[in-house]
Amino acid sequence: MTILDQVLGRERVLVRENERALTLYKGEIKAVLLPGEHWLANRRGSLEVSRHDLKNPEFVSAYEKALFDKLPDVAARHFTVVRTGRTDVAVIERDGNLHAVLAPDRKLVLWTDAGPWKVTQIDTSVDLAIDAAVMRRLGQARKAELMSVHPVVDGQAGLLFIDGVLVRTLTAGVHGFWNVGRMVQIKVVDLKRQSLDVAGQEVLTKDRVTIRVNIAAEYRVVDPVKAVSMVKDFSEALYRALQYAFRKTLGALTLDQILEKKVTIDEEAAAKVRADMAEIGVEVSDIALKDVILPGEMREILNQVVSAEKQAEANIIRRREETNATRSLLNTARVMAENPVMLRLKELEALETIAGKVERLTVHNGTGGLLNDIVKLRES
Repeated sequence: MTILDQVLGRERVLVRENERALTLYKGEIKAVLLPGEHWLANRRGSLEVSRHDLKNPEFVSAYEKALFDKLPDVAARHFTVVRTGRTDVAVIERDGNLHAVLAPDRKLVLWTDAGPWKVTQIDTSVDLAIDAAVMRRLGQARKAELMSVHPVVDGQAGLLFIDGVLVRTLTAGVHGFWNVGRMVQIKVVDLKRQSLDVAGQEVLTKDRVTIRVNIAAEYRVVDPVKAVSMVKDFSEALYRALQYAFRKTLGALTLDQILEKKVTIDEEAAAKVRADMAEIGVEVSDIALKDVILPGEMREILNQVVSAEKQAEANIIRRREETNATRSLLNTARVMAENPVMLRLKELEALETIAGKVERLTVHNGTGGLLNDIVKLRES
């Protein structure tokens, strides 16, 4: 600074390429300085210089309002202003790279020279869904604070609710939505075939015996919208329908009928279950009674009954065999009575059997009669 500059009250201000500067004289905003050397009036220290590094392209200053109000043309040359409405989101790119995402009812002032800038305004009142490419870029740039991500895998359907209202069904994939004041909810419904077990269900039979049964059914959701919107829980609805159907079926039968016939649900009850579930978008295929569990004392009684039945069957078989044996002896006796020779042969067979089992055989009545019979047998 020369003596002349001091006399004239001027000050040298140097602005670098990466800088911009705001000047105020006697507290009043005067200009935005570009890179270079500037000589500015500074009588009695009335000059104030506010420097801004373009490395941070967002303009945040206590003098923002004054600049835009008093020097609107200067502000328009140097700044890019991004504003969002009540339902708008702005995606801001800097030289092709994602810089920021602006929420609704916000304003962002950027140094134009820090660009180039590209601003995409999105009206979320039309659709909260985020384009897949934009969603990936937001995630990669770690700018996902205004985004919610919901995956739906193969074999599932996603029901999109916005502010509690069902909007549409989502197919398999990753779906992103703007999370900007409206409530987004995704309810995922499994469309694959599933099994439902009703275990330990107590049933009173026709002859007033309390038994417990295990029931199984296979089902799949064919209309997820109906399944979710018409009942609170479609699997619970199927559970209750199976309970009612089996109580109706088994309650009309005695315990013996249930155990002997291996009962399945009757067709009328099964048809009602299927029809009721079809109304809420659920297809029911197989329905079966898996197990019948008896009380402890009832099992003991049945075991005794089974044991008695087996014993009775054994007695019948034994008497049948004894009868057959008696009938055979009777037939043999009748043949021998009619044929003396056959009787003698039987006597000799018996004698031969006895003689083979003892060391000595004594005939007290003599052998005459026996020998005479043998001779007669030989002569005949």
